[in-house]
Amino acid sequence: MKIKSERDFWAGLMFLAIGIGFAWGATTYNFGSSARPGPGYFPFGLGALLALLGAIELFKALTIETEGGDPVGAFAWKPLIVILGAVAFFGVALPRLGLVITLPLLVFISSWASDEFSWKAAVANAVVLVVMSWLIFIKGLGLIIPMWPTIFGASA
Repeated sequence: MKIKSERDFWAGLMFLAIGIGFAWGATTYNFGSSARPGPGYFPFGLGALLALLGAIELFKALTIETEGGDPVGAFAWKPLIVILGAVAFFGVALPRLGLVITLPLLVFISSWASDEFSWKAAVANAVVLVVMSWLIFIKGLGLIIPMWPTIFGASA
């Protein structure tokens, strides 16, 4: 069978593998029921959905002809390293610096990975994310996430 779109083929294969991995990993947790889902219920459903989307993308890559075969370009190392570094920084800094400082830093650092960086967009994104994170995770779900740096003595 001939690959008709290289880009769709590799994307579909990646989605399929990650989806199967997450669904399989979720089987080690309790599923619960639809009325009272357990910790494995949601990851299994998302993994299965991602695997299904990957299979559809693979099918499309093998059946629908694209002009030039949609070759995969060069690997973008700079954005990958910048975004992974920003996420790692967020995980380390959140307990110490709080959500109000760490989340905007995550947005600004991650924005530098793009060729279309804009200060206005980054600031707007940071403000919206801080407000929505506060509303959803702290007020809505009652999670204990520090809002301010611990050096000021304030917490969630």
